Amino acid sequence: MNNLAYLYRAQGKYEAAEPLYVQALELRQELLGERHPSVATSMNNLAVLYYYQNRYDESESLLSQALDIRESVLGIEHPDTVSTKESLAYLRQNRS
Repeated sequence: MNNLAYLYRAQGKYEAAEPLYVQALELRQELLGERHPSVATSMNNLAVLYYYQNRYDESESLLSQALDIRESVLGIEHPDTVSTKESLAYLRQNRS
């Protein structure tokens, strides 16, 4: 689902991508638990889509949640944690 959603997002088909990203996030939360690193990955993916759609509040909320998970589970120096922190800073700096 994530790969297909990514393809749709890359093609600018945001309306087709969103339900796939949402479903992938919900499945990961259900199967892996709320604090799993893969849940943070799904949140990050959906946040990027929302950023492209200028849905900055929703994007920021998801990135903040993903960062919280990654910091607590992976640590503050893990590359995924650093990447999410950078994405959140970029979003906050470049909001329109």
